[in-house]
Amino acid sequence: MWLNDTIGFVPKNSWAIDPFGYSPTMAYLFRRMGFENMLIQRTHYELKKELAWNKNLEYVWRQSWDANETTDIFVHMMPFYSYDIPHTCGPEPAICCQFDFARSHGFSYELCPWGQYPVETNPENVQERALKLLDQYRKKSTLYRTNTLLVPLGDDFRYVTAEEAEAQFRNYQMIFDYINSTPSLKAEAKFGTLDDYFQTLREEADRMNYSVPREIGSGQISGFPSLSGDFFTYADRQKDYWSGYYVSRPFFKAVDRVLEQTLRASEMLMAFLLGHCQRPQCEKLPMRYAYKLTAARRNLALFQHHDGVTGTAKDHVVLDYGTRMHTSLQDLQIFMSKAIEVLLGIRQEKYDQTPALFDPEQVRSKYDALPMHRAISARKGTVQSVVLFNPLEQTREEVVMVVVSRPDVSVLDSNWTCVQSQVSPELQHDESKIFTGRHRIHWKASIPAMGLQTYYIANGFAGCEKAKPAKLKFFSKLSSIPCLAPYACSNVEGDTVEIVNRHQLLTFDVKHGLLQKVIHKNGLQNVVVEEIALYSSTGGAYLFLPDGDAQPIIKSGGNLVISEGPLMQEVYSYPKTSWEKTPVSHSTRIYNGGNTVQDFLIEKEYHVELLGKDFNDRELIVRYKTDTNNKRIFYSDLNGFQMSRRETYDKIPLQGNYYPMPSLAFMQGSNGQRFSVHSRQALGAASLKEGWLEIMLDRRLVRDDGRGLGQGVMDNRVMNVVFHILMESNISSTSDPVSNPLPLSPSLLSHRVNAQLNYPLHAFIAKKPQEISAPTHSRSFSPLAAPLPCDLHIVSFKVPRPSKYSQQQQQLGDPRLVLMLHRRNWDSSYCKKARSQCTAVADESVNLFNMFKDLTVLNARATSLNLLHDDTEMLGYTEQFGDVARDGRVIIPPMEIQAYKFELRLRQ
Repeated sequence: MWLNDTIGFVPKNSWAIDPFGYSPTMAYLFRRMGFENMLIQRTHYELKKELAWNKNLEYVWRQSWDANETTDIFVHMMPFYSYDIPHTCGPEPAICCQFDFARSHGFSYELCPWGQYPVETNPENVQERALKLLDQYRKKSTLYRTNTLLVPLGDDFRYVTAEEAEAQFRNYQMIFDYINSTPSLKAEAKFGTLDDYFQTLREEADRMNYSVPREIGSGQISGFPSLSGDFFTYADRQKDYWSGYYVSRPFFKAVDRVLEQTLRASEMLMAFLLGHCQRPQCEKLPMRYAYKLTAARRNLALFQHHDGVTGTAKDHVVLDYGTRMHTSLQDLQIFMSKAIEVLLGIRQEKYDQTPALFDPEQVRSKYDALPMHRAISARKGTVQSVVLFNPLEQTREEVVMVVVSRPDVSVLDSNWTCVQSQVSPELQHDESKIFTGRHRIHWKASIPAMGLQTYYIANGFAGCEKAKPAKLKFFSKLSSIPCLAPYACSNVEGDTVEIVNRHQLLTFDVKHGLLQKVIHKNGLQNVVVEEIALYSSTGGAYLFLPDGDAQPIIKSGGNLVISEGPLMQEVYSYPKTSWEKTPVSHSTRIYNGGNTVQDFLIEKEYHVELLGKDFNDRELIVRYKTDTNNKRIFYSDLNGFQMSRRETYDKIPLQGNYYPMPSLAFMQGSNGQRFSVHSRQALGAASLKEGWLEIMLDRRLVRDDGRGLGQGVMDNRVMNVVFHILMESNISSTSDPVSNPLPLSPSLLSHRVNAQLNYPLHAFIAKKPQEISAPTHSRSFSPLAAPLPCDLHIVSFKVPRPSKYSQQQQQLGDPRLVLMLHRRNWDSSYCKKARSQCTAVADESVNLFNMFKDLTVLNARATSLNLLHDDTEMLGYTEQFGDVARDGRVIIPPMEIQAYKFELRLRQ
């Protein structure tokens, strides 16, 4: 969009030479943005060899679910070790390096490491030089099918001076002139763009048939094979697998996800503010924050760089990334707090200069600190309002938590009706002082889809039962844990301890504080032995290079606090290890919301402090040893969009069997039993033995691993990792993971768990308490006419050019709001109702015109995912769009993402 707005250009070729492995999700998104071709480089060297052998380095990438060839995109894979000039002209780097004229004397670049240097081309040597280069071109061309060859000419940090560009151009032009004027060489060489290459290649493929017998090709471009799948885990040489970056700098991988969901929520609120606007006066608030939303989007995008979210940047660059994300998070939270006042009818928009009446419930003191919960003071005779925003497209029933400074409070809903609540102590990672002295209040909240709901924390509200104190049980080898008022405390007896809700019973080993087994209410038992262990390793930010298997670190002894209440039960473990301060403490929670998605999951929160030289060259994992007979096959997600099948092989080293886990990994046994771990942030996972699933939590490495960073990863931050574990059994027969090479899909319940974890409720607390006697009217905002079907997800609902909103209608005549919908694919052999209030799935069409309660949709039309193409034919879509402008009906096949532009007006 920026390129189009600035220079009127819309790209259709993707160039991505430096990501460490590639995901087919990117191919899908590019195709649906109107792209036609992709170029990629970093894929496993053995895979390059295999593809080159069969002349399959150019292929059509197709999504694994796509039977109709609508997702096909043409891909050129570079064949050699690197993208620099020694590795692009042909197979012999010592020769190719002589044709990198920026390595001549007089420039500041590294000389050729092979000892033969570039020489200036002149009439005397041009024939010898040209033949030498052409020989490399011919050798390289034998790896591809066509007579059109691409030879990239560049490297990192190049073309910084006119002299350097001139040196490359001058020398090459002389060589090209010689080749082109010598017919016996049967070659033509010239400078060109990526687009020139792909156009020439496609013209040649139209003229000549390069197909191989029995090859499955594509209607998009003939003569090339189609391929499905992903390119993880990447290795560039020997046993150097790039699986370390899946986990490097995990603190910032978590912040990335928080900024992403906060931005999405903010864009939604801005769309509602402007949709409900009837006069220019009320555009003032959203317009004042428009540039901050744009900045937040750019700061988030910047961190998606292959040295950003990967954790492979230098320390001072990490600081810059972190500061930018932190600033944007704060800006967005201020905007959200003001926006909810307008949508709840509290603020009249013209007083925009006044400070916000609400604070975000979580506060970050600096860019690399964990968020803290803001405590509600709850003085006698006062109430303090808590506003919850639900960024999901379904009504949300969930047990929620806020922190209070005193325990003797009640919870009221927006109609001032008492709500059942529980109070338990707030805990922290400190052996000498496990209790902070503050308290956590839990209650079951119900928040409308994409809407707002207010609750009140009251002290001294007549006729309301106070929050029920949890019962506490302690186990401590060293010293007794003091009992805290108003809780009833006792000591744990026996070697095991249990917590239980309506669906499951969890058993823990008291001495180690680790989970042992899960018994489901239908009688099924699962062994789930939790293990926390460390690898010793010699890798760096990119590479995972373990010295043997991980060693368990938890010893007998340590502290255990069990907290049992009607809504939430928790086992908190501060385990004993060889170190004075253990690198990890953890909580396990189960909920009793009564018919909520939460009731089915196990929440694990690991507090990780991998700090100090004791943990140099160590990598921390958690491992779940289950009785799932998964044959060392598991599934992990790609970009939170689709799943990929992962099989553990003995022929490759341990580090090559580690895979990215942006948000989900699951194992499935032959009996259909599934063990899933949903993550709130990107990490790495493996299944090294039958029934085992391990996830790496943090890594601390002294050395540089020789891939260009020039330092180790030693700037570890204190962090919390949250998992939602789900155990499911199927209700109808499923395919066998061993024999089925295609990925399996999550269940509908699994999708809902993932959505609630990655798009959490946003809580805001009133800055000032009110007197109980002061009347306040019911405060809620419910924008949708009805919740959307359970498998339909709103990727985004936003104003794409917020700062141009006011003048855009006059200038462009383009609708100013965009809705992106994704229909999730789910495994129908698991429960359709998602075991909760799931009322509908998207088999029927959804009508845009009736989607919003008080808003009319006008001028609707389908568009590409980059919002620049309204001709949906070119995007590969079949006739699924229909005439949205006329009847508003949207039909989305499973897995697809579709975008619609429209205007919103208040209903008359």
